[in-house]
Amino acid sequence: MGKLTVKGIEKILRDKQAGRYADGDGLYLHVRDGGSWAWVYRYAFGGKRTDLGLGSTYTLEQARTRAAVLRQAVKGGRDPTEERDREKARLSIPTFKEAAKACHVEQAKGWDAKHAAAWLATLEQHAFPTLGKLRVDMIEPSHIADTLRPIWLTTPVVARKVRQRIGAVLNFSYAHKWRATEAPVKSVTILLSRQPKGGNFEAMPWAAVPDWMARLREQPETIARLALQFTVLTAARSKETRFAKWGEIDLDARDWNRPAEHMKRRIPHTISLSDAALAVLEQAARYRTTKADCLIFPGKSGKPLSDMTMAKALRTSGETATVHGFRSTFKDWASEQMGHIPDAVSEAALSHAVSDAVIAAYRRTPFNAMRRQLLDAWASYVSGGGKVVRLSAAS
Repeated sequence: MGKLTVKGIEKILRDKQAGRYADGDGLYLHVRDGGSWAWVYRYAFGGKRTDLGLGSTYTLEQARTRAAVLRQAVKGGRDPTEERDREKARLSIPTFKEAAKACHVEQAKGWDAKHAAAWLATLEQHAFPTLGKLRVDMIEPSHIADTLRPIWLTTPVVARKVRQRIGAVLNFSYAHKWRATEAPVKSVTILLSRQPKGGNFEAMPWAAVPDWMARLREQPETIARLALQFTVLTAARSKETRFAKWGEIDLDARDWNRPAEHMKRRIPHTISLSDAALAVLEQAARYRTTKADCLIFPGKSGKPLSDMTMAKALRTSGETATVHGFRSTFKDWASEQMGHIPDAVSEAALSHAVSDAVIAAYRRTPFNAMRRQLLDAWASYVSGGGKVVRLSAAS
């Protein structure tokens, strides 16, 4: 039986009698100068004595019940303070909808208004109905697959965008320590059927790229076919290749420094060049007619190649996929075959918006070096008969 009584507590609080009043078994009523008060549970754990505040919302009976639960935790080898902190952390974890909006606010700073609106709208339409109320730490591959399945075969282009944006939200959450893992890209792919070729299907399956690249190299060399190879090897956008100039290439550093005006997000971006990409540049140099800075892959009259010219080079190689679709192909390959390389690395290689929080999560690792490793492995895969080169996540 405890020492305190309800009437006794009422008198102590009414008279504002400052002090600590023991009820027994570690439970105390602590009254401060001025009359504010709270329950306190005192316990010993790991050779250390700790006073754990329980607040002032409990009645005497409730405080005794809470103290009894805490005593059992100590007997079971659990620190009540650590359990309280874990519970607070759990309660502060946002839902997917809340995390998506926070991610959108951060990343949209580098987007144009149209893309920013579309990014959030696709999640509102296709992801929030099923994932919106789930805490981000509770989202499993099956939840994502169930979300994507209704649109996976009917509108595959939209479905892939939704999958990528769900992944961006979960990676954002991982960087903020709201969940223990990054987006489960490979597991989600296993749970979904293969999308049919044709219709809206833009990307060539990554398993087909090595044979296609071999066939492309066997065809007569043209500037458009070289530009197409370079685009695939660097996972670049078509415009970035078509407008590329020799002055952007740093052969010593093996880098392609792309200016802001050629980038979708209007932010300068550097991409590493693999041996295969450098070999394509060596071939393209034969078409150079001046030592001054000029286009690497010039069209007629020295003007940039058109989208149609590169698309024609792809079609005459016997494929119906789009040039831009190779970026999706690269992303799928990186997710499914290079799982030891963090997802944020492939996002950065594609010059997608990667939040500062995500980059900060990898600050202790050679982030740029990992991007180079990833693109070198991609080039080796597509140019070397389809063999995956396993690279470590750090060097």
